[in-house]
Amino acid sequence: MAVGLAIASENVQSNGKITLYVVLSCMMAGMGGVIFGYDIGIAGGVTSMDSFLKRFFHKVYLKKEDAKVSNYCVFDSQLLTSFTSSLYVAGLVTTFFASYVTKAFGRKTSILAGGAAFLAGTALGGAAFNVLMLIFGRLLLGVGVGFANQAVPLYLSEMALPRLRGAISNGFQLSICIGSLLATVINYGTEKIEGGWGWRVSLAMAGVPATVLTLGALFLPETPNSLIQRGHDHQKAKLVLRRIRGTEDVQAELDDLIRASSSKANSKQSFKIIFKRRYRPQLVMAIAMPFFQQMTGINVIGFYAPLLFRTIGLGESASLFSAVITVIIGTASTFLSMFVVDRLGRRALFMIGGIQMIVSEVVVGGIMAFHLKDHGGLSKGYAFVVLVMVCVYVAGFSWSWGPLGWLVPSEIFPLEIRSVGQSITVAVSFIFTFAVAQTFLAMLCHLKSGIFFFFGGWVVVMTIFVYYLLPETARVPLEQMEKVWQEHWFWKRIVTETSHEEHKREISI
Repeated sequence: MAVGLAIASENVQSNGKITLYVVLSCMMAGMGGVIFGYDIGIAGGVTSMDSFLKRFFHKVYLKKEDAKVSNYCVFDSQLLTSFTSSLYVAGLVTTFFASYVTKAFGRKTSILAGGAAFLAGTALGGAAFNVLMLIFGRLLLGVGVGFANQAVPLYLSEMALPRLRGAISNGFQLSICIGSLLATVINYGTEKIEGGWGWRVSLAMAGVPATVLTLGALFLPETPNSLIQRGHDHQKAKLVLRRIRGTEDVQAELDDLIRASSSKANSKQSFKIIFKRRYRPQLVMAIAMPFFQQMTGINVIGFYAPLLFRTIGLGESASLFSAVITVIIGTASTFLSMFVVDRLGRRALFMIGGIQMIVSEVVVGGIMAFHLKDHGGLSKGYAFVVLVMVCVYVAGFSWSWGPLGWLVPSEIFPLEIRSVGQSITVAVSFIFTFAVAQTFLAMLCHLKSGIFFFFGGWVVVMTIFVYYLLPETARVPLEQMEKVWQEHWFWKRIVTETSHEEHKREISI
């Protein structure tokens, strides 16, 4: 159904081409993903460095040296997890303010604010001399990530041609992977710096992509959707459309944008509107997609891969090197997804990735259950199998729930609720990222190998959810996305047709 809709609509809206202007703009905006990924990768690496633990988390360092402490409980520290998760508390609070800024002042302004805040947090983190300064820097990083995660997925989705929206929007997840890869490689190098100050280099290097994003945001064009939503002259939006589409024939797409905006785009009741019955599918997805994305357990790998590898008996340097391998696999898999997401569709990738993650988590959990005791490590053979299965898991996530967890929410919202819908998505993501980051080390201590079966069970649930409740959205223009819900076997019972007058009257209430 959605494919038929997409083919019909492409005749109207796909006369554009890929332009260098769009490519460069999206690459620059994608730096918002790089700073997010860098932070994810850097946190897990520095917390596995002995010099960092000695300076800021001395009790954890002493536990690690104590042979009597269980393998699974060495890194169990609420203060240590606070270092990692404090960023997401700040991001959660920020995203609601960022929603207003993104809607009222444009996507470009939010991206600029995110880069500047992240840059300030980087400076504090690199210069930290106590835990409070370290965590305050993390809070500023959270402000930056809150703005970037709110604005960048919307920016990429709105700049893309409908037939290439999946590939371009998946660039956000690719940017996250690139940032994480840079972080893990830098951690691997700085761990070898003599004098025990390599962690400062790791934290401070985040300033490079933050600087690029902050300066580059000054030159980004605003999206036509945002210009129309904020009441700018339609001719200005038309000029931008011509430039980003590389053609003079953009009137049909402009008309669609204007119709989608109409009076409802200027409504100040968007948070109230999203709870209307006709937006029930979008609201469910805004909550379910980021929730499930975090419950895959990916941040167990993203934040704590080096600590996990040290848990199974690898040394400090070997653990960091193993983390580098997993991130390379993840980056390559995300890059691959950019080429197939618009051909195979969202649902097929969700299914393939879900099966991969289920199998790999069960295997890793089984090996740890039977072969990793409270003391001592795994044999080299089993440690290698664990590393391989973690790579299989990361690959599955990286071409399914990784990019699609951001792509699907960014493309399903009508313009009048797009900013607040993205805000809900980011907020839910931060809530459960914080929850997983704050509780994982304690869960590892208490559940031990069972933690992998815990997350594997959630992957089963979310794969079934996608199979039955997520319609295909590939190649459907943003302005016509509402029709996929009206044709879906389940959601069409909930979504009711509303006349233009009735629709207008509801929004004015």
